[in-house]
Amino acid sequence: MSLKLIRYIKRNKIKSIILLVLLIGYYFCLPKQLFKDPTATVITSNSDELIGALIADDGQWRFPKTDSIPDKFKICILQFEDDYFYKHPGFNPVSIFKALKQNISSGKVKRGGSTITQQVIRLSRKGQKRTYFEKLKELVLATRLEFRHSKEDILNLYVSHAPFGGNVVGIDAAAWRYFNRNASNLSWAESATLAVLPNAPSLIYPGKNQERLLKKRNRLLKKLLDNAIIDKLTYKLSIAEGLPEKPYPLPQIAPHLLQKIAKKQKGKRIKTTLNVALQKQTNTIVKQHYNQLKQNEIYNISVLVLDVKTRKVLTYIGNSPTDKAHQNQVDIIDKPRSTGSILKPFLYASMLDAGDLLPNTLVADVPTQFGSYQPENFNKEYDGAVSANKALSRSLNVPAVRLLKDFGLDRFYQYLKQLELKDLKYNANHYGLSLVLGGAESNLWDLCKSYAAMSSTLNHFNENSSQYYTNEFCEPTITENKTIDFGKLSNEKTIFDAASTYLTFESMKQVNRPEDDDSWEFYDSSQDIAWKTGTSFGFRDAWAIGTTSDYVVGVWVGNADGEGRPGLVGVQTAAPILFDIYNVLPKSDWFAKPYDEMLEVEICKKSGYRASSVCDDVSSEFIQISGQKTAPCPYHKLIHLDTSGRYQVNSSCEDISNIKAKAWFSLPPLQAYYYKSKNPFYKALPAFRNDCVESSLASMEFIYPSQQSTIFLPKDFNGNTNDLILKVAHSKPELKLFWYVDTKYVGATKDIHDIAILPQPGEHVITVVDELGNELKHKITISE
Repeated sequence: MSLKLIRYIKRNKIKSIILLVLLIGYYFCLPKQLFKDPTATVITSNSDELIGALIADDGQWRFPKTDSIPDKFKICILQFEDDYFYKHPGFNPVSIFKALKQNISSGKVKRGGSTITQQVIRLSRKGQKRTYFEKLKELVLATRLEFRHSKEDILNLYVSHAPFGGNVVGIDAAAWRYFNRNASNLSWAESATLAVLPNAPSLIYPGKNQERLLKKRNRLLKKLLDNAIIDKLTYKLSIAEGLPEKPYPLPQIAPHLLQKIAKKQKGKRIKTTLNVALQKQTNTIVKQHYNQLKQNEIYNISVLVLDVKTRKVLTYIGNSPTDKAHQNQVDIIDKPRSTGSILKPFLYASMLDAGDLLPNTLVADVPTQFGSYQPENFNKEYDGAVSANKALSRSLNVPAVRLLKDFGLDRFYQYLKQLELKDLKYNANHYGLSLVLGGAESNLWDLCKSYAAMSSTLNHFNENSSQYYTNEFCEPTITENKTIDFGKLSNEKTIFDAASTYLTFESMKQVNRPEDDDSWEFYDSSQDIAWKTGTSFGFRDAWAIGTTSDYVVGVWVGNADGEGRPGLVGVQTAAPILFDIYNVLPKSDWFAKPYDEMLEVEICKKSGYRASSVCDDVSSEFIQISGQKTAPCPYHKLIHLDTSGRYQVNSSCEDISNIKAKAWFSLPPLQAYYYKSKNPFYKALPAFRNDCVESSLASMEFIYPSQQSTIFLPKDFNGNTNDLILKVAHSKPELKLFWYVDTKYVGATKDIHDIAILPQPGEHVITVVDELGNELKHKITISE
């Protein structure tokens, strides 16, 4: 501070204090935040195209402040409102003088002479009366605004908060409401139309005073021509354009995603990850299927499409285009629903990962009962024994429950908890063995994210020298500016190893037909897709989830209120939607085989187990490394035959030199009973020759009824009670079986072991004894 200034302050203390107060007042006269009006919630696609907006709390279509102004509109608004915007300090003395002169001569305020900066101040002060004193205030505040903000910021403030007629505020909202397009795509005529609206928004807006609006627009276009901003041809074409008649509704391409975002980021502009073209295509697909399904009173559909590699949401459809009576506002993507069979691949992957299963291992598919729980296949049939991968691809229920029982309910539950399925809120015992058949609930979001994480595990393993990411099973994102952090590279798997995941997907590639082999005509075999359907108990939920190396598509179909409907089956209702969506997605390559997590071993072709020394038909296959601890084939045994090959013999009846050893594939009796009906080439063990003393043990199992079952015996047309048919499968059917009901002998059977009885109501014990003394007992209850 110079000595002269110090001396002046000392000599003029009062003046200095007054000046200091004025400067402080000037500095703080402008609020830090000029506009506090609520704004609309706006979401755009990953390419910045508007896909939805929710009106502001005060009922105005006021978008959040724009970051950029389209060049055409910028030129138009400056030419119309403030030619010297970039030259003046917040006010234009010449314009003020002209306005003052005209107002005095007319005796009233006819012209304002305000700059854009002054108009920003007036807009922020909520339309104070247009008095000279108020104008003075605006002038002071305008100069202060010029000190605080750049010209571009001031112009952005103006175009974001200027009124455009009705309840439309700001250029972005106006462009969509009046021309149904982004402001950057407006023509010269459209830009000029919007540029003249803030000048008198309460008097002139589209649909009212069209002639006056047209004159104002054309005068502005003529000025653009005179200033050589547009050429004559552009001018002629522009004045020939019509005016908008009425406001357009704003796009609602993803309404449920808009509501989801508005809950946490209300009043903000969010750039989402949605691919607008794919979202529109999927909307069309869903609408087409909805129109068909509603004929069967099925009203709700939700769809989620994820990019596997970026974990971004590409399509988000929370519900079908139904009506309010059928809960069209409910976003079902994150709502808990019964899972049906959709968790079966996780069980399969868990058992592979733990080394408890190989892909082609035969698993039992026979009538099964665990206490009071008796699972059944969808088609009510049994295969006896079926390979694990076919049991998965065909979605067989009984093998799945038996596998879960063998693997352990708690072990499987721990795998599911690692997937962070948030709707698994109870302990494992609460769900029981029905956990794998829909006894638990989950949601489309969590299920899709889990399948995407498994797919990404495979991709990353093959791309990163056989290493895993520590944060592979993470949440997908719906905001474009967020990049997923997959964590650090590690030699340790996250949940499932790459080989187990690959083998699971290989099984899921096969077409599953749980209800009818003739029902599938829409499967697109040109692209490999790992997919799974699910149907909940009572036909309340239908699922279909598929994955490729690039995309996960998840579909849920049903009624939001939980009403079941006949035909609401995953493969019939959800799967067609899934494949229609995959048909519009780019084709993906199939996953590369993760050789570093696999080893080649000899596999018994008939049983799918690791080949034993007895197996006569083997092949080399790649299995997961943990699978090497699985047991060797238990179904092949070495038997001894006579020279004819028709009978089994031993040293008691045949010379050793005449005995031929042969490997034989033999299933337990109950499995064999059902297996041979589906596999005509299956051969039971040959009987022993009559002159031989049998040394091997025989086994038998009840086919019907099940242990501890309760049976109702219907009556015929004459009122007579029908018989109960008892059935037993024996490993040596040629033996005679003796039947007892509560210690009372009722008969004997040979070869075909079926017998009819007519027990009294109450509890009974059925006993069967074969010729070798083997005994089998079952408790049953006959109800009245």
